Amino acid sequence: MSPRLFLLSPANASGRRGRLLRTSVNVDVALRLRSPNGAPIGEVYRFISGLYFRGKLTYAERFAPGSTYVITPCQGLLSPETSITMDVFEQLAGVPIDPADPRYLEPLVRDLVPIAAEWPGDVVLLGSVASSKYTKPLLDVLGDRLLFPSTFVGRGDMSRGGVLLRAAEAGEELAYVPVAGAVLKGTRPPRLPRK
Repeated sequence: MSPRLFLLSPANASGRRGRLLRTSVNVDVALRLRSPNGAPIGEVYRFISGLYFRGKLTYAERFAPGSTYVITPCQGLLSPETSITMDVFEQLAGVPIDPADPRYLEPLVRDLVPIAAEWPGDVVLLGSVASSKYTKPLLDVLGDRLLFPSTFVGRGDMSRGGVLLRAAEAGEELAYVPVAGAVLKGTRPPRLPRK
């Protein structure tokens, strides 16, 4: 089996829980984010997104520990352990994920090019494939090496998060298909059974 590298789509830093991080005085990750040492971006996004990002990060850590990057709006690709401060968090909240915006595209491509040249295995996107905001720049650099879990088609964020957590807990890696040429939108699958 070829080695896997996971790319995780980011959480929305400008949403309600992102705003809470800016103002809270009793949330641990918010206090660390405002400290000089900051907080790991994986923890920050896990707090903001809850189930979905937690599912992505747990799954990636289970099946490819140490081979995971978070796609960011303006910092390129960062390891989930990379500490960020509130200043960086504000930058992330202020830039849209838009391939037409060079603040997003240029750092992303800068970090993707060496991966495309040096990584010997597959690259798996754990994020929405129904929109081109992630798939277009990733495909432009990675081509047929870019895969995604086929079960993502038709699922919303919460459902994808639930699928990833269940797979990580069971120790059963999902089936992947190339993004290039795949059907990326489909009918919604049945709801996951409650746990």
